[in-house]
Amino acid sequence: MSAPDEPPLAVATQGLTKRFGRQVVVDGLDLRVPSRSVYGFLGPNGSGKTTTIRMLLGLVEPTAGSRSLLGLAIPAHSAAVLPRVGALVEGPAFHPYLSGRANLARLDAADRTGDARTAGTRIDAALDRVGLLAAATKRYRAYSLGMRQRLAIAAALLAPRELLVLDEPTNGLDPQGTREVRALIGTLAAEGATVLVSTHLLSEVEQICTHVGVMREGRLVAQGTVAEIRGVGHATCRVQTTEPGEAARVLTELGATAVEQTPAAEGLAVVRAELGELAPDKVVAALVHAGVPVHGFGTGQPSLEDTFVALTGEGFDVSG
Repeated sequence: MSAPDEPPLAVATQGLTKRFGRQVVVDGLDLRVPSRSVYGFLGPNGSGKTTTIRMLLGLVEPTAGSRSLLGLAIPAHSAAVLPRVGALVEGPAFHPYLSGRANLARLDAADRTGDARTAGTRIDAALDRVGLLAAATKRYRAYSLGMRQRLAIAAALLAPRELLVLDEPTNGLDPQGTREVRALIGTLAAEGATVLVSTHLLSEVEQICTHVGVMREGRLVAQGTVAEIRGVGHATCRVQTTEPGEAARVLTELGATAVEQTPAAEGLAVVRAELGELAPDKVVAALVHAGVPVHGFGTGQPSLEDTFVALTGEGFDVSG
């Protein structure tokens, strides 16, 4: 699905669609995940993220469209490509009366591509990477939610993976565990893996992701690098003046939008506005020409939170 002179994308879809009866859950999705990127797959609950991931992994058949992983079409080449993919989808599911290590051993034994001679070493290495080696012999039923999430990530790391697909990997983790998972994702990316992270935490995006895709009601409403997504919103300006009404009039006549006046300290008011395509120097010149006393002027870009709220119509959890 990439151009002939470009390397294959790690994940690509074209017109990917899923309907359940009359309900369209995923609508015409064209996903582009560059190789060796950390791609944040964002959207409010119910926006279609998990259904998309299940289609990518061949767990759900699409109603229409196509998808490929590591340059190979799914499902035609599933047997060849899926052993190169590690995944955590919709939370972990393990045998409650087995230990963490025993659960991973069962999973590893079921993998026809795994080497039984190195199973013990690989299992302990995976447990160690997620901080569970000390709890390896504890029964799964005694694990906390965060420990269960860690074990699921360990399962995805039992063998070297070129692509990791993680659905809310920090769900249930405390702040320290969340930081450790972020560090692990960064390490995996540095080692050459591509990581697709489905999340609703903006802090994860800002700290670990290189690229972003934003879902809303089953559609991909924005996609690109984090810097490109930040640039979706318009630049804003902040004017400090003793004549806020006149400043607001000038800004409105210039074509600025969302013009607001806010009282400020020391006898000055603050007027804020979205500049759109207006150049800041022209705005300042117009204010001065109109006789508006400008005691302070600043510009900025909307935050990631502002951008995502504008794209999705809903707020995101910015904690982490």
